[in-house]
Amino acid sequence: MAIEVRIPTILRTYTGGAKVVEGAGDTLNDLLTDLDSRHGGLRARLVTDAGALHRFVNVYVNDEDVRFLGALDAKLNDGDSVTILPAVAGGAFGFAAAAAIASHSAAAIASRASTARVAAR
Repeated sequence: MAIEVRIPTILRTYTGGAKVVEGAGDTLNDLLTDLDSRHGGLRARLVTDAGALHRFVNVYVNDEDVRFLGALDAKLNDGDSVTILPAVAGGAFGFAAAAAIASHSAAAIASRASTARVAAR
């Protein structure tokens, strides 16, 4: 099962500089294990010792936040696209950085930014 995984700049040292890698797995957990077998150390940057996603990492499957899809138990299918984003803060600059990292999901990020601004008022 081929799943495209977009890697943020900060983690590309683990992928030999590759922006996009492919992996396999029925769940996000399986995918991260598969990726770690080829890109050692990557999983440890994303998953805590307790077996949960680090809170400073956001992961999206087909532009859907995995926190709402079962986190590490989120089901994956052949052809899915997984995007890993470092959590960002700092208003407009932070959202611009996130959009640059995940340009394919710019519309989803803009929607989240708009909602956050409305909620902050």
